[in-house]
Amino acid sequence: MTEGYGKPPTAMRFKKGRSGNPKGRPKNRHKSIPYDAVLGQMVTIREDGRERRVTAAEAFLLQLTQKGLAGDSAAARDSLDAIEQARTQRGDDRHDIDTIILSAVNSGADAILEPLGLAKMKYPADKKRVRWELNPWIVEAALERLGERRLTIQEQQEVWSAARTPSKVNWPDWWEAKGE
Repeated sequence: MTEGYGKPPTAMRFKKGRSGNPKGRPKNRHKSIPYDAVLGQMVTIREDGRERRVTAAEAFLLQLTQKGLAGDSAAARDSLDAIEQARTQRGDDRHDIDTIILSAVNSGADAILEPLGLAKMKYPADKKRVRWELNPWIVEAALERLGERRLTIQEQQEVWSAARTPSKVNWPDWWEAKGE
């Protein structure tokens, strides 16, 4: 059997030395991925119990930023890189985007407290009691930066309660609040 399934008639077969696709693959067929089509689509997101429509790109950046603020430093870097890349491509010289993102990142400072040895998280599994306690050296450094300025008793109590091991802090001579 010379013809049949998988063996087309001899007249229809490719001729030797001739391409089966004479025009070849279309040029630029897979050159770019359709980011604009995908990221330009509108999606619905929920913030503070309210729904709103945004582009997929904005939703993606919001998600990355949210992860970054929650302590995922890689996500924070990626979101800032993506914003910077978008600004560069647009030729946008405005800095209002940076201001919004940086102020949000600054409010998520807890992402760097433990890695830098500034503080230790206490009760991380208990949402009602979770808190940061400052290591003694950072309390001492902050008090030293005050110079001649003195804290009120209420401020002293606040610092005392925020210190991780207050007994190990070298408190200044003027310090009054101890163990309260």
